Amino acid sequence: MASDGYYNILGVNKNATAKEIKQAYRKLARKYHPDVNPGDKEAEAKFKKINEAYEVLSDSENRKKYDQYGDKWRYADQFAQAGPQYSRDSTKGGTNFDFNAFGSEGRGSIFDSIFGGFGDNKRARGPRRGQDLDYPVEVSLEEAFSGATRLIEIQSEEQCPSCSGKGCSACRGVGRIIRPKRIEVKIPPGVNDGSRVRIAGKGGQGYNGGASGDLYLLIAVRANKRFQRTGDDLHVEVSISLLDAVLGGEVEVPTIGGKNLALKIPAETQNGKVFRLASQGMPHLGGKGKGALFVKVNVILPTNLSERERELFKELKSLRV
Repeated sequence: MASDGYYNILGVNKNATAKEIKQAYRKLARKYHPDVNPGDKEAEAKFKKINEAYEVLSDSENRKKYDQYGDKWRYADQFAQAGPQYSRDSTKGGTNFDFNAFGSEGRGSIFDSIFGGFGDNKRARGPRRGQDLDYPVEVSLEEAFSGATRLIEIQSEEQCPSCSGKGCSACRGVGRIIRPKRIEVKIPPGVNDGSRVRIAGKGGQGYNGGASGDLYLLIAVRANKRFQRTGDDLHVEVSISLLDAVLGGEVEVPTIGGKNLALKIPAETQNGKVFRLASQGMPHLGGKGKGALFVKVNVILPTNLSERERELFKELKSLRV
């Protein structure tokens, strides 16, 4: 893969900010997510590449390595260790390697140090925590209200089982492999669009006995046709007759929980009046209680009046003049 391959996958340039990279990732992840493209192998493969690109470019240290070494970025630490053994010739624009500086084994030692000895070098640095992973999850407003579960597949970087991290042909000497892993995750009630839910210890496997990283669910909440959300408050509209608005009455109000509530309409209620129903909104994420449900009433004027009805309205008009 070319050194700008990950940038091309996300559709951003090398100077893109972390925010631009995240926005591009979320847009593409939603488009190619397996839940949106069931059975589409091409979309699934594209989704995996998008995740791989974001995992690298969203990490500032890994991004620096990638910008410098391209698809060999994983070996950056080994190249750095080899640093004193080579120098750049500013007059020729090239790089001169001093193979003798690696001892009597010469050229072979360079590649043994950088590639073949990868696992040993890892162990020499001691335990290291695994990489945190991001995974986009789309939920309905109802699922955001009650909570949900998802069976997801992530691309997890793990120690190569064939060589226990020492480096072999199976892992191309890296000591690590990327493999798909399915896990069931719980989405807590109250999540909002843009919420980041932490699943501890479900990220990349640690190095040399280090702790695993965390998995973060990037939540996107689909728009709802009936309810509009503002923070943890919900807004809904209901219709009432002119008679109920004038004389008072009662109307059924839907709630996100699925039950209807009876709302008493006081006499002389104006069109567009908003009523507040406490604790009928969204749960507070990670806390107690709920937001409110705001109900806007729309007064429906009568149509197809009978002659008698017209006479009554005329009589009412004369009384109000």
